[in-house]
Amino acid sequence: MVKEIVIKADGLTKKYGDFIATNAISFEVEKGEIFGFLGANGAGKTTAMRMLCGLSIPSSGNATVAGFDVYKEAEHIKQNIGYMSQKFSLYEDLTVKENIRFYAGIYGMSRQQIKEEMNTLLQQLQLFDEENSLVKSLPLGWKQKLAFSVAILHEPKIVFLDEPTGGVDPVTRREFWNLIYEAAAKGITVFVTTHYMDEAEYCDRVSIMVDGVIEALDTPTNLKATFNAASMDDVFLKLARGAKRSAD
Repeated sequence: MVKEIVIKADGLTKKYGDFIATNAISFEVEKGEIFGFLGANGAGKTTAMRMLCGLSIPSSGNATVAGFDVYKEAEHIKQNIGYMSQKFSLYEDLTVKENIRFYAGIYGMSRQQIKEEMNTLLQQLQLFDEENSLVKSLPLGWKQKLAFSVAILHEPKIVFLDEPTGGVDPVTRREFWNLIYEAAAKGITVFVTTHYMDEAEYCDRVSIMVDGVIEALDTPTNLKATFNAASMDDVFLKLARGAKRSAD
């Protein structure tokens, strides 16, 4: 069976003057894969993600996302991905239903599609009783699950998640990851950054960046074996200990 590559980076580099934020990084991500993109503050992961999302032009190297070139087809990339930032990415002064309708409209969904998908989403998240509540009134965990669900409402090929579970309690974090598994099972590729090393264990493969370069990339099991580590936290500490940067 031929594997479908949905993200391909080859020597991807971003410079700001003399500072090299990402230094010739290369990797591939397959369709339906949960790909963990890890690194301490200053490692370059946010810069890399911005280039892959079509928000920042690389200085050199090549990359394609969902089959589109990051240099020439950034707008096509944006149409074929979902994105959820670390900071809550919905409008807090709109209701749950209004947020869903607004983002679905941006994604170009028809009124009938919006109606059907909204009902399905509200049922999955058990938010029917809260559909007319302002988003700011929801607990943080519900907000994050809603934000993720809205990010994949249009069934993108890839969803980028930038530390999506920051500040969320462990039980809600696990519920959030169940949503990630469901999305991956449908063929949506999940590209996720996280500071929680237990979440790295949930990924199919993990990349760890240090000072702008990818120092390790493999399955969690293989990484632990390679670095003789009991956990991904130990792997991360061994690699990050030599980092020189402190801000991304």
